[in-house]
Amino acid sequence: MASLVFSPSTLSSSKPDQLSSLSQKHFFLHSFLPKKTNSQPNSKSSLKVKCAAIGNGLFTQTTPEVRRIVPEKKDNLPTVKVVYVVLEAQYQSSLSSAVQALNQNSNFASFEIVGYLVEELRDENTYKTFCKDLEDANIFIGSLIFVEELALKVKAAVEKERDRLDAVLVFPSMPEVMRLNKLGSFSMSQLGQSKSPFFQLFKRKKQGAGFADSMLKLVRTLPKVLKYLPSDKAQDARLYILSLQFWLGGSPDNLQNFLKMISGSYVPALKGSKIDYSDPVLFLDSGIWHPLAPCMYDDVKEYLNWYGTRRDVNEKLRGPNAPVIGLVLQRSHIVTGDESHYVAVIMELEASGAKVIPIFAGGLDFSGPVERFFIDPVAKKPMVNSVVSLTGFALVGGPARQDHPRAVEALMKLDVPYIVALPLVFQTTEEWLNSTLGLHPIQVALQVALPELDGGMEPIVFAGRDPRTGKTCFDLGKSHALHKRVEQLCTRAIKWAELKRKSKTEKKLAITVFSFPPDKGNVGTAAYLNVFASIYSVLKDLQKDGYNVEGLPETAEALIEDVIHDKEAQFNSPNLNVAYKMSVREYQTLAPYASALEENWGKPPGNLNSDGENLLVYGKQYGNIFIGVQPTFGYEGDPMRLLFSKSASPHHGFAAYYSYVEKIFKADTVLHFGTHGSLEFMPGKQVGMSDACYPDSLIGNIPNVYYYAANNPSEATIAKRRSYANTISYLTPPAENAGLYKGLKQLSELISSYQSLKDSGRGQQIVNSIISTARQCNLDKDVELPDEGEEISAKERDLVVGKVYSKIMEIESRLLPCGLHVIGEPPSAMEAVATLVNIAALDRPEDGISSLPAILAETVGRNIEDVYRGSDKGILKDVELLRQITEASRGAISAFVEKTTNKKGQVVDVADKLSSILGFGINEPWIQYLSNTKFYRADREKLRVLFEFLGECLKLVVADNEIGSLKQALEGKYVEPGPGGDPIRNPKVLPTGKNIHALDPQAIPTTAAMQSAKIVVDRLIERQKIDNGGNYPETVALVLWGTDNIKTYGESLAQVLWMIGVRPVADTFGRVNRVEPVSLEELGRPRIDVVVNCSGVFRDLFINQMNLLDRAVKMVAELDEPVEQNYVRKHALEQAKALGIEVREAATRVFSNASGSYSSNVNLAVENSSWNDEKQLQDMYLSRKSFAFDCDAPGAGMTEKRKVFEMALSTADATFQNLDSSEISLTDVSHYFDSDPTNLVQNLRKDGKKPSAYIADTTTANAQVRTLAETVRLDTRTKLLNPKWYEGMMSSGYEGVREIEKRLTNTVGWSATSGQVDNWVYEEANSTFIQDENMLNRLMSTNPNSFRKLVQTFLEANGRGYWETSEENIERLRQLYSEVEDKIEGIDR
Repeated sequence: MASLVFSPSTLSSSKPDQLSSLSQKHFFLHSFLPKKTNSQPNSKSSLKVKCAAIGNGLFTQTTPEVRRIVPEKKDNLPTVKVVYVVLEAQYQSSLSSAVQALNQNSNFASFEIVGYLVEELRDENTYKTFCKDLEDANIFIGSLIFVEELALKVKAAVEKERDRLDAVLVFPSMPEVMRLNKLGSFSMSQLGQSKSPFFQLFKRKKQGAGFADSMLKLVRTLPKVLKYLPSDKAQDARLYILSLQFWLGGSPDNLQNFLKMISGSYVPALKGSKIDYSDPVLFLDSGIWHPLAPCMYDDVKEYLNWYGTRRDVNEKLRGPNAPVIGLVLQRSHIVTGDESHYVAVIMELEASGAKVIPIFAGGLDFSGPVERFFIDPVAKKPMVNSVVSLTGFALVGGPARQDHPRAVEALMKLDVPYIVALPLVFQTTEEWLNSTLGLHPIQVALQVALPELDGGMEPIVFAGRDPRTGKTCFDLGKSHALHKRVEQLCTRAIKWAELKRKSKTEKKLAITVFSFPPDKGNVGTAAYLNVFASIYSVLKDLQKDGYNVEGLPETAEALIEDVIHDKEAQFNSPNLNVAYKMSVREYQTLAPYASALEENWGKPPGNLNSDGENLLVYGKQYGNIFIGVQPTFGYEGDPMRLLFSKSASPHHGFAAYYSYVEKIFKADTVLHFGTHGSLEFMPGKQVGMSDACYPDSLIGNIPNVYYYAANNPSEATIAKRRSYANTISYLTPPAENAGLYKGLKQLSELISSYQSLKDSGRGQQIVNSIISTARQCNLDKDVELPDEGEEISAKERDLVVGKVYSKIMEIESRLLPCGLHVIGEPPSAMEAVATLVNIAALDRPEDGISSLPAILAETVGRNIEDVYRGSDKGILKDVELLRQITEASRGAISAFVEKTTNKKGQVVDVADKLSSILGFGINEPWIQYLSNTKFYRADREKLRVLFEFLGECLKLVVADNEIGSLKQALEGKYVEPGPGGDPIRNPKVLPTGKNIHALDPQAIPTTAAMQSAKIVVDRLIERQKIDNGGNYPETVALVLWGTDNIKTYGESLAQVLWMIGVRPVADTFGRVNRVEPVSLEELGRPRIDVVVNCSGVFRDLFINQMNLLDRAVKMVAELDEPVEQNYVRKHALEQAKALGIEVREAATRVFSNASGSYSSNVNLAVENSSWNDEKQLQDMYLSRKSFAFDCDAPGAGMTEKRKVFEMALSTADATFQNLDSSEISLTDVSHYFDSDPTNLVQNLRKDGKKPSAYIADTTTANAQVRTLAETVRLDTRTKLLNPKWYEGMMSSGYEGVREIEKRLTNTVGWSATSGQVDNWVYEEANSTFIQDENMLNRLMSTNPNSFRKLVQTFLEANGRGYWETSEENIERLRQLYSEVEDKIEGIDR
């Protein structure tokens, strides 16, 4: 059969989608499928998108000139010049009006003033102007300066002038800046060292909110005390405290008196004149404020009494049935009069029929006021139905130090949904609208990431800033409401509040499942989850609870049948169950943004999810529950679209689905079921959506609850930020050891007989059998084996056996998740054993816990690290010792778990059991077990500490709160937040059922991560030198993943830093925003150049860290060092010369996708077989991944720099990725090969040499660096070919077959991107799944669609030249393909 020829020319774009994705797909399957193919697909011409940096390339182009007031000279009055620096602009209008008033009325001095926002000081010219302004200033004022790099700039500038300045006043900021304070004899230069209570405040490590509160108390009482102390020192201190009171008072009057007091007391020219000033007007520190109320209230009953007497609102709003929304406001906005954005939210809520209780606090701790004003003191019940914080800050601690446990405790008491919306701080409205990044990275860190740790959700930008508003100077830079955003925020807050008030019988829930890749038996795909069994278990529970789930079938299988009829989920055939047909006119009315989609998809209805006339919504309704199938991206089958550097908009069918859910079915909540769909990955800003961002338009006003795998906090965070999801974590399936099977098992038996008989005459004979069996098992690729029959010495025999043994043990002890998780079915205690063994294998020095292997190794006088090293080298006695340690660990932990479970295998109260166990030393089950092994003398105290910790972990592993938390969310209650990640590294991830959050992005990499990173980098370089004739790699191309860096607290980020030879420097608050070079002497090797490909998710979550990396690489490129010791500089100089650009620009090494796009699309092409040749895949990678981040113009976002990208990649000697947890390995997901540039680098290199490809594996305590080929082999042996794994999958039925097919498809992906898959892998898979008749029939009958894809993948692997096999095998596969095709068609008829 002749191969089809692909013509790359772009066809007309009048109808972009005349063909279904299925026919497009067949078109690319070349000649190896016995199937007719349709005509050629159409595709739009490639979209060219320019991303220009505005002005100085920074985030804000505002200038301090709008805050400069220069007085007219009059009557020889002295001029007092004031310079101020603040975080946010709310003080701007207050200070400006204070100075205007002083200049009009004062007869003692004229005031000149100029103000800077901290963020503006990034701009070199602005900074120069700032330094110049300080040269002739009298007074400097600073407040809330918490960004380290900018704090250091302020410190440097003010320090130079400090002695000359008449007064320096710094209000709460970083200690470095606070030390600049000086008022007469009062100074804070000893800050943090002195014994006085004032200084002790700053010293406390965990100051958090308590700090701000004690400071406020001090501010209240000190002036009274200090008044009576005679010394000047005390008077100066008193004036500092009064200044703080004036400043916190913030009104123009207070600030006028503040300037009078300071200039009268400290400006020499005014020394003699008597300047009168009034005491500060003090506002409540915390209370309730309403723009129409006569005063601020400090009692909620009084406020509600006033509310009840309001004439301006209708009866309904005053009555008891209106929803009540609590608002949390920042006091400084109210006192400085910059509160129009707050007023807009209050008015919008009241206009929408909700009662409002707006509270504020002056400190940074809102937990007290929240409890005081939102909870009824008598009934102890919440008085509000949902809470919206408009401050953008964490509930406790604002921008300084946070106290999340205290915040969570207050919010748990309140128990209502908690939304944290944000005003723009560092950008003007226009700058935010034009930015592809959306919010400024520092605002994301402070006001999105930190509130998430409190359980905050829905980071909607509700207020903007004008660079200047109006003619008068009084209105400068005030906040203004963004009306459409305010409307959405208020509607969503009321929808969440309604969930608390509606009865269960009337609540409507839209459960959304995913189908990826489209077509086939793929409806209900989600990572590690048996989706339909889980939905069934959730619906049964809701039904019992009083929800209306009318007509729910008897079994989960019947539920699958209902939703997808005969499991044949082809989108271009109408046999998915159609729940609703939407006419084009109705669609255009319901989805106002429909016309925006036409650029990518033509006029509706288009071809996806449509019957040619109407748009089709697929799914099935049971009572008030709708189960719907989310459409897919729609372009996965079209290679021309996959080449676009930016992702296409959602298609009409996608928009119709969400319009139906919100406006026709009228869901109260949508529940996205499992990890993950496409909604949150649609184009738009990275964080801080505008009306024009697709995730925002699609989700509309429906509260979004999302079941997400606990080990994937990074993508869960994208769902929270871009689709406003309340994410609820579910457990990954319990892990088991891979074990041994077939030839591997035989090998292990041969090795144990060798150990007992090696010194008898049979040693050589057994070794020969070991060598031939190892060859049959294809271990000769991993271990150098001598020829069979070759005579070798006893020492060499031990080494050969040791190496084979070490390899087998590695396979045997590998952890695999077995089967798929069902929500609401926690693992039994015995299923948790393997997880506990792995938890016990890690040292946890911060908790004083030693690992079990370390304790056991000590018993026999060894250090566990040495045993690991020896075993890796194949030293027989070390391999054997490690096996004994592993076995003893499993035995001791199983004994312990058995003791804490009942007959049914459930964990009974661990605490009681433990106290009885720990009470009697001799009866501890682990001691009993170890007493029969060589480790009977193990340290009892260390064991006891460890097993107490394991007892806690066991309770968490088996806890069951996944359905409980869902019900809380559906009832409008607060879902407790918790970290996502790897439960083995961080057991705090458990129990599941928590609202997943990531971490403070500025907290990584940690010191521990840096330590681990050094070990891995040293091993990688060592390994590369062995494979590369003793030469150092000059460049390593590597990948940074979001989830990995959350789980490991930045290990892979730290690896990059260590390769180029720099170390991170943390500030006073432990945040990492700076790096410094490590000297070449200390490094002891050349600096290695890097090309960093950041996943789209990493880019969204860690833009600060991308900035840090880019600064680090550029700093290293500019070091004055010999090029043979600094490869970064060497290549940057060469590339700068070749491209005719500056060295700094040539040293661009940090790349990712364009903002709002994710992945290189290589995975989509491979999964949908929609690619021609490897060159096409490489083009996708280059066009989508060549967007660079530039630390010199961070505001420009991601800018395309393909030339630099290609040149940097062409120097790579090695490619590198990390595996960090046992649940996900190379062939489990398509992300890993999607980011692999191995073959691409070979094509770009001048010498055409293939780079070495390495994978670091830190899934166990014994970190390894393996080649990619070794890792693929290990993965295949432990998963795809392992009966324990595939039988575990088959036990999940329909979904299990799909999981098996997915592993094979991902293996083909590795062949395509790296060519590192051995032929035997495909050969063995074929004999396991195709040649075994029984297996073949099971696969075919359980899920014929996925089986068809499996057969197709085998044929494709052969057709593309990745698998050489006999003609019979191929014939058999072709025949099977036709059979299963007929069977499916037959079912259709």
